[in-house]
Amino acid sequence: MMSEMRINEEGKEIENLHREEEGGGGAVVVVEAEDISRIAPWKRQITVRGILASVVIGAMYSVIVTKLNLTTGLVPNLNVSAALLGYVLVRSWTKLLEKANIVSTPFTRQENTIIQTCAVACYSIAVGGGFGSYLLGLNRKTYEQAGVDTEGNTPGSTKEPGLGWMTAFLFVTSFVGLLALVPLRKIMIIDYKLTYPSGTATAVLINGFHTPKGDKTAKKQVRGFMKSFSFSFVWAFFQWFYTGGDQCGFVQFPTFGLKAWKNSFYFDFSMTYVGAGMICSHLVNLSLLLGAVLSYGIMWPLIRELKGDWYPGTLSESSMKSLNGYKVFISISLILGDGLYNFVKILYFTITNIYAKIKRRNLQTSGPENQRHQQPLDDLKRNEVFVRESIPIWLACTGYIFFAIISTIAIPLMFPQLKWYYVVAAYLLAPSLGFCNAYGAGLTDINMAYNYGKVALFVLAAASSSSGNPGDGVVAGLVGCGLIKSMVSISSDLMHDFKTGHLTFTSPRSMLVSQAIGTALGCVVAPLSFFLFYKAFDVGNPNGEYKAPYAIIYRNMAILGVEGFSALPRHCLELCYGFFGFAVGVNLVRDVGPRNVGRWVPLPMAMAVPFLVGGYFAIDMCVGSLVVYVWHKVNSKKAGLMVPAVASGLICGDGLWILPSSILALAKSQPSQVPTRYPIFSHYSSHPYFHLQPLLSLLHRAITPLTSASPCCSLLHCAPPPCWSSVVFISVLDLLSAFDSVLATSRTERNEMHKHVKDVAEGMRAK
Repeated sequence: MMSEMRINEEGKEIENLHREEEGGGGAVVVVEAEDISRIAPWKRQITVRGILASVVIGAMYSVIVTKLNLTTGLVPNLNVSAALLGYVLVRSWTKLLEKANIVSTPFTRQENTIIQTCAVACYSIAVGGGFGSYLLGLNRKTYEQAGVDTEGNTPGSTKEPGLGWMTAFLFVTSFVGLLALVPLRKIMIIDYKLTYPSGTATAVLINGFHTPKGDKTAKKQVRGFMKSFSFSFVWAFFQWFYTGGDQCGFVQFPTFGLKAWKNSFYFDFSMTYVGAGMICSHLVNLSLLLGAVLSYGIMWPLIRELKGDWYPGTLSESSMKSLNGYKVFISISLILGDGLYNFVKILYFTITNIYAKIKRRNLQTSGPENQRHQQPLDDLKRNEVFVRESIPIWLACTGYIFFAIISTIAIPLMFPQLKWYYVVAAYLLAPSLGFCNAYGAGLTDINMAYNYGKVALFVLAAASSSSGNPGDGVVAGLVGCGLIKSMVSISSDLMHDFKTGHLTFTSPRSMLVSQAIGTALGCVVAPLSFFLFYKAFDVGNPNGEYKAPYAIIYRNMAILGVEGFSALPRHCLELCYGFFGFAVGVNLVRDVGPRNVGRWVPLPMAMAVPFLVGGYFAIDMCVGSLVVYVWHKVNSKKAGLMVPAVASGLICGDGLWILPSSILALAKSQPSQVPTRYPIFSHYSSHPYFHLQPLLSLLHRAITPLTSASPCCSLLHCAPPPCWSSVVFISVLDLLSAFDSVLATSRTERNEMHKHVKDVAEGMRAK
């Protein structure tokens, strides 16, 4: 959901690349010259092992980003991680074949690029397919959360998730964007020389892998990845033994006290978000923490005290006319303020940049042949490979028209509320919108696809509701948002991949084919990943782990487009005006103010997420940011090399455990429930470690003076938790007995142990 906030963790490597091209890069030129004479034809760049590796990476990352979408909606850029994992898989496979004395084809940078492109195209469907936003916003649970008595939120404006129609919708909308900008690839990559920082960073990484020095570097990264991956997977497996109840285990540990825990301030030991925090910039993580403190630390407790004045005291907090309404609409105001500002800024920047290039070209007196000779040798070679195997324009245009016709027929059949002429208008505007977004992304690395989708949402919601049925406007707005967003986003992603291919001497034809294969895989894998969560967990529960915050946000955006501001609770409009102005103002300060001030200005888009979700994941990500900061202070060179690999391992290890945990949940297999008070004494019937009870009693006495006056979060003015020392003591016992179910003995011994535990508990209570 937040993929438009690209994080450039490879900026130094990009600068090094440009420095090597400008001078002093003789060694690099020799390597490139040697490689260009042995570049395989585009058909041979796509290999069976490469596609299989892409399927594995794409499927695993689809599960990971689906979890992120359904929990917070914040998804970091995993392109560099995908390139690293592709290298790890294929290189490990070739090493195994070498040990078995089996000859295999060399692993080239072109094949590595194809794997990365295909895998990213696959999991990008899970990121932007609407499974946590506009498509999920159509289901009945989100409709009920928005308020069954809310004007514009009619019963007919729902459609339950289905594997069939979701897969069909993805197929008819995703391939149109794939072909929209193919004829303009040479203009944007070679003529305009757009940088596409994320694509450049990925190319730098891949080129670095496939050199003698890079091979040693890659081995270090692989070792770091495997260590963090193993730790994260084992830790996730270990935590599962404590998830028997709704508020059990490490994921609900009151790190800063019980009152802070009730306001969602605690460290939940999620390696996924620690790894995401290591990838994201410090500014993003601190913005998340600021948003959490401002909302759950200050605003929501104050508004909760006004219950009965600002909103009826009889309503539950989950009602849109109650506290939840303030959470949702203030989040929307921050998102819209930040999105509108950046939309106008990027559009203005794009237009002025194009105008300047055209004007400069008209004033040039030297001919094209002289300009060609002035270009660096590396650029000429890259351009030659990029242009040599071109994609026919007739193929791109024919394919675009073909898929547009299919989509125009299919979408109104799936969603009668969205009329066919709106779909035709969308496809007529799509190439120009895609060009603006791709050009802006090439300059700034910001993908504005979601903002184009939000504009379409409001326009279509208002236009479709004019027929007299508000429910038609809600459905048409949500579906139309997905239509525009998919086309614009995929076009921009393809240009990023073309930039990577240009820098790694990969054929545009093989890039387009791999992108198409990855997109087709994503249209199948993404719905399956979503239903893995949808069937196994309580998705959409505002009090659960999988809140799916953007589903309710997008549905309420559509309701706003239909009904206007009448859907807002009391005084919410004034607060929304204030936060909308705040979002625009801080962006102006960042862009216009002094640089040393602007670099500390928070990001409104990041601040908006914890307004609805809570502060726990912001703390996780700040822990990741702290790890990176300390690592850079201790050994900056090693940190720059290892942080992406270690962070990727943490994310992948925790994400891989989702598969077995989902299967266990579907099989109704859960660990025994742990009560929230004295869980060890009433839960564990077999405890192989109770011979340590005297030692642990001493530990209990030792830590009591330290924890009885334990300070909580000063921002929340919490009182010391009354049972903090008991919580720590019990958690130590829990830690020692994690695998007690595996080590359980006979029924008689368990009964005796259970009696012994009760006696110990009574003795402790008496003391």
